[in-house]
Amino acid sequence: MDLATLSLVHDILEQRGIRRAAARAGRPASSASAALRRVEAALSVPLVRRDGQALVPTLEAENRLPHFAEIARAAAALLSLGQGTPGGHAIPLASLTRFAAAAKAGSINAAARSHGLGQPQLTRQLAHLEKAIGCTLLDRSAKGIGCTPEGLEALALAERITAAWETLAAASTERFRRSAATWRLGAIIPFGHESEIAGMLARLAVEWRAARPRQPLFLSSTTADELISGLKNRRFDLILLDTDRYPAEFDGCLIDQSPLALAAPRDLREHDGQDLAALLRRHPIAVPSPRSGLRQMTDHFLEATLTPAERARLTLVEVDSIPVIINLVLKHGHLSILPENSLANIRPPPVLLPLGPAYRQSLSLVWPRDTLSRQAAETVIPILSRRAP
Repeated sequence: MDLATLSLVHDILEQRGIRRAAARAGRPASSASAALRRVEAALSVPLVRRDGQALVPTLEAENRLPHFAEIARAAAALLSLGQGTPGGHAIPLASLTRFAAAAKAGSINAAARSHGLGQPQLTRQLAHLEKAIGCTLLDRSAKGIGCTPEGLEALALAERITAAWETLAAASTERFRRSAATWRLGAIIPFGHESEIAGMLARLAVEWRAARPRQPLFLSSTTADELISGLKNRRFDLILLDTDRYPAEFDGCLIDQSPLALAAPRDLREHDGQDLAALLRRHPIAVPSPRSGLRQMTDHFLEATLTPAERARLTLVEVDSIPVIINLVLKHGHLSILPENSLANIRPPPVLLPLGPAYRQSLSLVWPRDTLSRQAAETVIPILSRRAP
């Protein structure tokens, strides 16, 4: 790892964009992107995520940003000590560590031995460091070495940089140690604390701990598309999807199916429910994210019920939150297609108009094709499949 890479990544996080950071540094965008990948690999932590067209620092990156800023400030101060060579701030962190060791030992030979290097090799590295910064850091004599005034400043800056990097690395080592023993299950977002899925996941958290006390279970909720993406890049070990369709590269098991209904306001008149097509044309329809299995089933129902011209005139309100959708139905005159069982605990519930056996929400547990994942799935399936009393 080197100062140029770390400073560039700091700029990416500050500027929230690879191209902007690259332009400020006078480097190609591909170099900035490669720098970001190197640091993420070194720390085993994702530092950015896409939010539409914007690049947003992850929470892990936000927590580490002060340490990146400390490195960037100290690196700029280090380079200001002299007139270095072009690109001189691509200084390896190892060179700073070895310079500090030599300065403190007062002997290049002693520092070389402590780092398992030959004296000529360390001498060359120190000469390269001085050339990169553009000033003499060490006074050499028959009695040993000592720091020049610039060398004393460089020593303090080198120690600040290495301390900040060690803090970053230590945080990632601890995170990796914790996560290595943790199983991560991603699930679709429950409708609320009283919903069937919320009950399933709570039961799983309790019974997993009893079955596997040495392997913590981490539960996270997001959309179906994000879950599949997370399983592919191993952010999740298993996922619970709201669909029975998933990539053929994975194994899976159908956990449950529940009938879907058209949820309507409580004041809906009885005769209004006799023609679903007319009802859909008259009311705004709240729909979940296109990345969810429930939205896919909603689109399927609308295509089967309405003509293309009728669908073009619908008022669709897209909301990436099921509790908000339920509120729109109960209090603001919207319709929505939702699982009957998940609405049964609302008192009083909305009007529910059954859609028929062709429209059901499926819950599937999906996992990679390897032995450990299969064994974890064998623990999870009976817990999720068992109906709550």
